[in-house]
Amino acid sequence: MRILGIDPGSRITGFGIIERTGTRSVYVASGCIRVGDGEFNGRLKSIFDELREVVAAYRPEHVAIERVFMARNPDSALKLGHARGAALCAVLMEGLTVSEYTPAEIKQATVGSGRAGKEQVQHMVQALLKLPAAPQADAADALAVALCHVHTAQTLGHLAVAQRMAGRRR
Repeated sequence: MRILGIDPGSRITGFGIIERTGTRSVYVASGCIRVGDGEFNGRLKSIFDELREVVAAYRPEHVAIERVFMARNPDSALKLGHARGAALCAVLMEGLTVSEYTPAEIKQATVGSGRAGKEQVQHMVQALLKLPAAPQADAADALAVALCHVHTAQTLGHLAVAQRMAGRRR
């Protein structure tokens, strides 16, 4: 199973791809889509176009993306929502299924604390994927989103088995 994790941003959108083989998560690729300070609509188009290229190059089977949260600045939250929409459109046009996770869920699944800092996320992503160095912050966040998806799917699978087993005992 190949998973594309996306950490949307209006200036930098991180992406991370991992491969789940058996019980191991293996690093495939990661990076940042840097769109700079240009006109906002042009930045959204760049996010859309570049994510389509990532999907074409790596052919993920699943996509996981961070949900927008309301920050102190409503204008920033709106711009983040637009960037997230561009990212969603790019992957949905390829027929991919998308799962969404809150920042706290992502941190809880990868670090063990929903209030972990960026450095902690980078460190745990490096450790979990056995990387030689910590990835850039936005790429690490995207890899954490993909890892969250794997851990969540794994937990849901265990719960389904437990429920079936409990149903047989009755």
